[in-house]
Amino acid sequence: MGESLLQKLEPKDKQELLERLNEFILQTYKIEKEFKDYKALYEWVIEILPQAIWVINGNGSFFYKNTLAEGLKPLFSEAKKLDFDGEVKAEGRTYLFQNNSIQNKQIITATDITAQKRQERLASMGQVSAHLAHEIRNPIGSISLLASTLLKRVDSTSKPIVFEIQKALWRVERIIAATLLFSKDIQIHKKPYALNALCEELEEAIERYTYSKVIDFKFDFSAQEAWFDWDLMGIVLQNFIYNAIDAIEDSEVSQGQIVIKAFVMGDKIVFSISDNGKAIENKALLFEPFETTKLKGNGLGLALSLQIVQAHNGSIELLDTAEKTFKIELANT
Repeated sequence: MGESLLQKLEPKDKQELLERLNEFILQTYKIEKEFKDYKALYEWVIEILPQAIWVINGNGSFFYKNTLAEGLKPLFSEAKKLDFDGEVKAEGRTYLFQNNSIQNKQIITATDITAQKRQERLASMGQVSAHLAHEIRNPIGSISLLASTLLKRVDSTSKPIVFEIQKALWRVERIIAATLLFSKDIQIHKKPYALNALCEELEEAIERYTYSKVIDFKFDFSAQEAWFDWDLMGIVLQNFIYNAIDAIEDSEVSQGQIVIKAFVMGDKIVFSISDNGKAIENKALLFEPFETTKLKGNGLGLALSLQIVQAHNGSIELLDTAEKTFKIELANT
């Protein structure tokens, strides 16, 4: 019937029909290409999303899953026990699973909320620590005052005991100050100072610290002038020196050595602290607040130091050297 109809058409009508059919075919190819382009764009958008995504058919088979979902197969089974609604922990990370239904398909997402949970934990711990620090500060102040009075009244044989009490109190006061400072936003006040002026303050801080081994301290500080916050950078350098002392105390070396350098190089202020003490066990925990592998300390020293250095537009790096060496760089502006 189609052939007879074509035979009845005039040549001109046949030509027009062919042209229209050709145009229709071209439009079909164009629509197909646009569909493929939109599909590729859709899949690309799904891939760059920070969530793992599964789309499940009504019969339980997978309609689609992105690359992140492919990497979380074991987690998917655990989340299924929760009906894909809640938090699932695996390998030190926390994922929030959520699910929705649309057009007879179930859409499941898993979002890595590890950083968020960490911030919540740190905020909570910071608030508790700050509260405790405030509560402890007053009785510590009273004990410190009594120790000073006691020092004036005891004989020379008892004075070393009082000195040790004062050292212990000073350490507690330092922890309180660090805790309160950590719970606030760091505000720096830069002024020009000669770097070698820091040596005397650091030597006094070392005298207040308790340790049992023989340790040789070497200061190599330039007389160059640099711009930094004196009080805050004093805290940073003390923290690194005390950590170096503790590392030597925990090591098998009979005599320790700590080398502290400071100089200006171009538009940077550079500090380095080296020691021959115990190596760092877990580098991932170095600047993690409230995490420590030491017997002494509360895990705030390096975390606070990093905050202070970053407030100076600086950085801290653990160098890959024979002796453990930390390098601190600050913007000298």
